[in-house]
Amino acid sequence: MASTSNSQSSIQDDDDQEEEIEHFDDFTLASSWERFISEIEAVCRQWLATGPKNLVKKDAVCLDFSKNIYKVRSELKYAMKNYSMEYYFEPFNDGKVADWISTSHDLQQSFGVKDFLVIAPQSASGVVLDAPEASKLLSAVSIAMSNSSSLWPAFVPVHDPSRRAYIGIQNMGTIFTRRFEADRIGSQVPIKLMHLEGLYELFVSKFAYSTVDLSMHLFKVHFRMKLTYRTLPTDDDPEVQQESEFLESGRHSEFETHNKIQWDDDCPWSEWYSAEDPVKGLELLTIWSERTVDTSLVMAELENASPLEADKWFIFPNLSPYLETSDGSTIGFASQLRLLVNALDSSLGAQFMEDFVSAVENSGSDNMKSSAVIPPPTVLDRVLKDLFHEDAEVKLDFADAENKNSRAIKGAPLESLFAQFCLHALWFGNCNIRAIAVLWIEFVREIRWCWEESQPLPRMPTNGTVDLSTCLIYQKLHMLAICIEKKHQENKEHPDVGDKKTSPYIEGKAQITKQSSSLLEVTEDSSGERDSLTARNDLGSHGVATSLSNSEQQNFASPTDTKLSEYIRMGSAGVVGSTMLLNSCQQMHAPFTQDPPLMTEDMHEERLKAVEAFGDSFSFSAQLEKEILSSDMSAFKAANPDAVFEDFIRWHSPRDWENDDNGKLAVSQAKAGEVSKNEWPPRGRLSERMSDHGSSWRKIWNEAPSLPAFKQKPLLDPNREGEKVLHYLETMRPHQLLEQMVCTAFRAAADTLNRTAFGGLKLMTSKLGQLYLTMASTLKSLQRNSLSVDSEIIEDLTRLCVIFEHVEKLLTVAASLHRKFLQAPRLSEAIFSDFYNFYLPKMGTGSGSHDIDKSQEFTKKQQIMAREKEVVASMFTPPTANQSWRKVLSLGNLLNGHEPILREIIFSKRDHVSGGYYAGSYAGGYPQEIETYRMYLCGTSNDLRVALAVASCD
Repeated sequence: MASTSNSQSSIQDDDDQEEEIEHFDDFTLASSWERFISEIEAVCRQWLATGPKNLVKKDAVCLDFSKNIYKVRSELKYAMKNYSMEYYFEPFNDGKVADWISTSHDLQQSFGVKDFLVIAPQSASGVVLDAPEASKLLSAVSIAMSNSSSLWPAFVPVHDPSRRAYIGIQNMGTIFTRRFEADRIGSQVPIKLMHLEGLYELFVSKFAYSTVDLSMHLFKVHFRMKLTYRTLPTDDDPEVQQESEFLESGRHSEFETHNKIQWDDDCPWSEWYSAEDPVKGLELLTIWSERTVDTSLVMAELENASPLEADKWFIFPNLSPYLETSDGSTIGFASQLRLLVNALDSSLGAQFMEDFVSAVENSGSDNMKSSAVIPPPTVLDRVLKDLFHEDAEVKLDFADAENKNSRAIKGAPLESLFAQFCLHALWFGNCNIRAIAVLWIEFVREIRWCWEESQPLPRMPTNGTVDLSTCLIYQKLHMLAICIEKKHQENKEHPDVGDKKTSPYIEGKAQITKQSSSLLEVTEDSSGERDSLTARNDLGSHGVATSLSNSEQQNFASPTDTKLSEYIRMGSAGVVGSTMLLNSCQQMHAPFTQDPPLMTEDMHEERLKAVEAFGDSFSFSAQLEKEILSSDMSAFKAANPDAVFEDFIRWHSPRDWENDDNGKLAVSQAKAGEVSKNEWPPRGRLSERMSDHGSSWRKIWNEAPSLPAFKQKPLLDPNREGEKVLHYLETMRPHQLLEQMVCTAFRAAADTLNRTAFGGLKLMTSKLGQLYLTMASTLKSLQRNSLSVDSEIIEDLTRLCVIFEHVEKLLTVAASLHRKFLQAPRLSEAIFSDFYNFYLPKMGTGSGSHDIDKSQEFTKKQQIMAREKEVVASMFTPPTANQSWRKVLSLGNLLNGHEPILREIIFSKRDHVSGGYYAGSYAGGYPQEIETYRMYLCGTSNDLRVALAVASCD
């Protein structure tokens, strides 16, 4: 057993010896630093194998400031510290390094690289403060890059974060290595480094021997430069700041007098509010293309050169931050329309507007009173004065201020009284329901005063027909204005009875009748058909005859009768062509007639309901037209004393008179004076339509007295109709008033903005047209005067306010650009087109600020043509005395007294590999030039950033 156990133990020892011999220890990963290099290498190999386009599809993140730069991130650990390694790349780049204009990363611009790595500690500062640690990190990355055959440059942030300092390295194959270093001087920049000459010598000192006199040697250095200029924003002027504070503390600009001219003083919205200029300033980039410089004297000359000598100019606007918000905080029409929609929501359920005033006054709630504040009486008096007593000669050509789609919105024309009331209501107090109620009550009181004193209603036409496409309040005010005018004429002509409401209304021919020119246009028969008087004349010129009795034929007028008829003729507007009366050889005269009574939309609806109630629409229609028809017949009898019913039909409705075939000959003979009793009257008959329904017409004819229009009782009783209008205005339901106010306010606000001069930009014109269509569609539910408002409508109106705000902001940008580029309209259109495409995705239909993406800023630049340089240069006006402190005058290249706010310079030196010490034994593989030295300088007189890249043969 012992032997057996010994043999087994010896076999086990042999196996252990064999295992020890076969075991392999990888001493290359023995240390933590080596394992750290291996981890970096593994991550880099994975990114290389995946490729940029696939990385974009997976977990790459696009940078905020550029749409074409992405990054991926990996976390590493070394010596109890955590690090992050980020890979920045451009998947859609054509291989070229970013130029001056493209939006690039700071390291791309500084060192002229494309794709790169950044490795940094995961700490609060994000930088490596220890120099040995930074060198060790850079060495680890360099070895990993070499092992993975990657040519990416790698950077490590060092020193204090405010210095934005980096060190970096890049393997350029088996021969060359590039080393990078960047740092910043944040204050007390040496005077020598403020000038191009000193910067040139700084660059040359990096590759020239220290003992060489730089001024005596020629070094071919490649030079590029970009200078950035910025116009001085007017908001920085203390006077403007004080003025803006004054505006914020007071009421809207309508009631304030400004000593200083604002940018939008001549814009149409300036009557209601002062908009912040969306274009706070302009930035101009002047670029000097690459040129070769061999002495510092050339640099001194370049520093004194005018920016007009630059090869390329680019410009872009600095936009106001308020364009990025959509929370209603910006004062404008959109913000006030929001408040009006809230007032509409609050008006539901109330009976009278007075209820809101008394409810708040009787309420003990301080919150209700504070939220329903109304301005003092002095402000109310100013509003009423503006509405009723100022601008008495306002032009009432409403069509000039309207967009072609404006009439699709059932509101009131912009310059009309009710539209101006709605615009004032937007700015009266905080546009709460109580303030609107107070303003409306006083508004109606002023209207009643105009009525009782027979004073013209301002901003309203006093003639014409009622436009049924407008809102009902405007229709009522139009009718009231006409009634006041008629009442005024009555009082003027009959002062003794002018104030008696029961007295008949009589006025002169020229005031209440159609002019002869209007008579030659259209007339209307009882069926609603309109026949031209020209057609009436043609029919009247035919020979007409009817089966008249012998007694009627004996009424043929003698010369004596003719003189008598002419003597008693009254109210004639002139002869109707060559038409002759049937019972005499006298010519037919067209009478002056009364205008048909005006009717508003609700009156038409009442009439239609009455027609439906009677059942026989024709009979009732004829009954409703009886007064008009009787008035026309009386006027016709007065103008044609010898006329018969058939003559009236021939004049009033020629289609209802049928001539015989030989009528033309009889009429031609009558015109030639060859008429005899055997040939006159001509033969003809009433139409079948008139025969069927003509009995009522003939009855009216027989009952109608012979009275000219100016002696008739008026068809429109101004006293009765005026009182009905006032009753309607004084007893309106609040929600009915607010519905019409919302429609009119949206239309009036849009019409006001539509008058803005923006250079005819097609995109802006199209957007305004879309706004009108959207408003018409959304407001359609409020245009049915009897509809009650629900929550869905309020939500739709709230969304409409957001859309309106976006269009309003676009319009202010268009107006500002147009004013600034009056002499260069191409630039105005190009910049606005770029901004429109940038802003369009932000124009959602949501109601909150979350719909606006604030991560990106508008930085699209437009190149300036040679002929436009002088125009753009003139925008940089010399600094004023208040701005003289800005004139540092230290960098040179002044533009009308403005020094560049930023100067960027790239120096570079290139060498041929062949024949130089860089070549070594591998010169045949590198016949081209390589950039051995590159220096990027960026800054101003008190802030200078320097980045140096050096290629060497290791």
